[in-house]
Amino acid sequence: MEEETFPVVNMEKLNGEERAATMNLINDACENWGFFEIVNHGISTELLDRVEKMTKGHYKKCMEDRFKEMVAAKGLEAVQTEIDDLDWESTFYLRHLPKSNISEIPDLEHDYREVMKEFAKELEKLAEAILDILCENLGLEKGYLKKVFYGGKGPTFGTKVSNYPPCPKPDLIKGLRAHTDAGGVILLFQDDKVSGLQLLKDDKWVDVPPMHHSIVVNLGDQLEVITNGRYKSVLHRVIAQTDGTGRMSIASFYNPGSEAVIYPAPQLVNKEQDMYPKFVFEDYMKLYAQVKFQPKEPRFEAFKTMEDPIATA
Repeated sequence: MEEETFPVVNMEKLNGEERAATMNLINDACENWGFFEIVNHGISTELLDRVEKMTKGHYKKCMEDRFKEMVAAKGLEAVQTEIDDLDWESTFYLRHLPKSNISEIPDLEHDYREVMKEFAKELEKLAEAILDILCENLGLEKGYLKKVFYGGKGPTFGTKVSNYPPCPKPDLIKGLRAHTDAGGVILLFQDDKVSGLQLLKDDKWVDVPPMHHSIVVNLGDQLEVITNGRYKSVLHRVIAQTDGTGRMSIASFYNPGSEAVIYPAPQLVNKEQDMYPKFVFEDYMKLYAQVKFQPKEPRFEAFKTMEDPIATA
């Protein structure tokens, strides 16, 4: 069997005669990979370059020494056995919606804050455009997913800024342990020189190729529930590297609002099928926080068995 190639989608082709083929490529990626990589996505390369340069500069200036202190304090340079309760990553989080916290994050220079605000606006537009593409492929009315995510007060949207410094024992410490993402649609701007991100496909770990100025899209657990399993969230991980300058990864999560009610879209349910559960997104996140690095199926099962008024409504 020949090696399948990782799905790369040229978004410009959605505007021409290759639209149908491009929509099919996206649908196939959602059904069989849970991931795809997009180019010509409308975010300027100049903005992406500024985000990358400032993120790497901020890590060097403000985060690197802290990370080294943590490594020294925990004796991680000398580990002999696999570490399964820690990730080899240096991170901070920005919240954009419903209310930004970007002005409260310490150590961020003014220009970096402004660039990240601009970047978040572009990513929000892109996430919503992708949700509408998914609606079209699924045969749902335009805006259906955005409306479900909106709940009462609008979606939650935030960014995890990560650096993965060179690691002396990548066989024993993962950059980030295997997990599926809890939320909706995830947009990742990753280093184009240093690889490390892998997804599980047909029981094999497959590299997500680093590409200049691309955005990697992956689907979270909520889209698996809403599509009643037609689209799947997929296990992925980050392998730490021993050399180089380390890897940068900026993952933005466009998720339902905390009080949004999540359940399979009625058009995507047939009678013979076992239904995915119905729940409030915030309740799912509380459970996920405790079991992030465990299989997702028991999370879904837990909500099926809960005697919650919403589940039986």
